[in-house]
Amino acid sequence: MPLNHIAVIGAGAWGSTLATVAARAGREVTLAARDAASAAAVKATRQSRQLPGLKIDDGIAVTGTLADIASADAILLVVPAQALRAAASALAPSLKDGTPVVACAKGIERGTGKFMTEVIAECSPRAVPAILSGPSFAADVARGLPTAVTLAARDEKIAAALAHALGSATFRPYHSTDVRGVEIGGAAKNVLAIAAGIVAGRGLGASAAAALTTRGFAEMVRFGRAFGARAETLAGLSGLGDLILTCSSPQSRNFSFGVALGKGPSAAEPRDAKLAEGEFTAAVLVDMARERGIDMPIAAAVAAILDGKLGIDEAIEALLTRPFKAEW
Repeated sequence: MPLNHIAVIGAGAWGSTLATVAARAGREVTLAARDAASAAAVKATRQSRQLPGLKIDDGIAVTGTLADIASADAILLVVPAQALRAAASALAPSLKDGTPVVACAKGIERGTGKFMTEVIAECSPRAVPAILSGPSFAADVARGLPTAVTLAARDEKIAAALAHALGSATFRPYHSTDVRGVEIGGAAKNVLAIAAGIVAGRGLGASAAAALTTRGFAEMVRFGRAFGARAETLAGLSGLGDLILTCSSPQSRNFSFGVALGKGPSAAEPRDAKLAEGEFTAAVLVDMARERGIDMPIAAAVAAILDGKLGIDEAIEALLTRPFKAEW
């Protein structure tokens, strides 16, 4: 299944980086910005505003019109999770039957509880939904630093073809058919990274950070099992791998957001303009867990803090005074 022409919707930091990744892999690439004005700015500077310093290769075509990507063999949908429905709906009329559309956002849609591939399937019935996730920071990938991710589609041949189309010496996608497992890892780790940031911001120490990450992984596993994820996926790049990265680095928007919360500002005060997906995923993740009787105390504490229902010190005390029990 040759995928020679890759279109990327979204000219932010990650979208521009993935366009660069596809170009490095030798593909014809079209990068679609939000509108004509945004496209003109990218054409003029050959840079993304969100990732200054990354040179967008001159061979990458830039457009502000979705009709210009209708001929693409595969499309990477690189928009925030809560904006994915609008983007998938706008894309639908110009989509060819059977075109792989890869969600590159890590989250769950609020209001519906739908995962990203479910939103694509609902809004673009002619698409073949797929998901790309894993431990990756745009700045590292853009610089050509070694990175490995997971790329999943229900059809193994399509997943493998997508991985081959984007893979290079420094960007290695491992393919999978466990779409749900990959989606759950990406969504849950963002919420848990906020918790890890709060621990760092409160100065609770490395031992607490390790405990938080490990117990957070246990929550991810419980949630994943309930929704049919494979154990090996949750223990892989898109699960444990991404959790380790985002729970330990200030490059993570979710971790940095948690640090800011832990240092004192309330969830209602103005924040950094950078998007922390976990802020929007926390409540829906916890609601979905509650409906299925899944115990997720760390995620629930994050959701309660963000909703203003619980103070940070109260949340920490509640977690530390939970009854002693077996680890698993």
